[in-house]
Amino acid sequence: MRDEMEPVPSFDLTGRVALVTGAARGLGRASALALASAGATVALGLRDVQSDRGLVQLIERRGGTAIAAQMDVTDLPQCYRAVDVIAGGLGGIDILVNNAGGGINAPAVEVTEADFAAVMDLNMRSTFFLSQYVGRIMIARGYGRIVNVASQAGLVALPGEISYCVAKAAVVHMTRCMAVEWGRYGVTVNAVAPTFIETDGTHAALSEPEFRRDVVDRIAALHRIGKPHEVAGAVVFLSSGAAALITGQVLAVDGGWTAR
Repeated sequence: MRDEMEPVPSFDLTGRVALVTGAARGLGRASALALASAGATVALGLRDVQSDRGLVQLIERRGGTAIAAQMDVTDLPQCYRAVDVIAGGLGGIDILVNNAGGGINAPAVEVTEADFAAVMDLNMRSTFFLSQYVGRIMIARGYGRIVNVASQAGLVALPGEISYCVAKAAVVHMTRCMAVEWGRYGVTVNAVAPTFIETDGTHAALSEPEFRRDVVDRIAALHRIGKPHEVAGAVVFLSSGAAALITGQVLAVDGGWTAR
């Protein structure tokens, strides 16, 4: 007869403090809602804290706890100040979701130095230095979960999006490097790599019938566009005790695109 106390996976995040960057909309908003639903207290990193307070109220109406923080990830000193306030006020940060990001559409021969630098700052530089800053807090406490929102663009080539592809590929390998260094301190570092998801950021492109048909065709297994909550589920999993033995991994939430 098996021991009645035999461990089973837990996805409960009660008592954990999570920080989500780019939390106002899209994947960041969905991740914040999902983490709060799983029991975490969620700090919402917002580019404009004055105009994006509705999510705090929504989480509270659903019985969760959230605070808003001014965090433009291209302004690292501002982010560091916010992290200090969050960690000081909430007793630490257990989970960091580096979600903020974005790119430009331009073929390789047309990308300017300024555009390239801006994409690197938004996606790669911010992820590295926020992970470093919050990672120090996690290392000192002997526990942490970092989940980077990469992209299938970091795993396969997407024509016309070279700067974004390069930035997300850097995030993918950064994830592995940090995981190897920080595992001894009880900190796991993983990434999710979504396909095209229905968000404000993809609405214009996915509204073009020919482009949408091509995307749906390339999502080889499921042949449909993803929804934000489907990525958020993976974020919660990687943030939870159920993923305690997983680190340095990139979970493609891509409907089969990269399996093709």
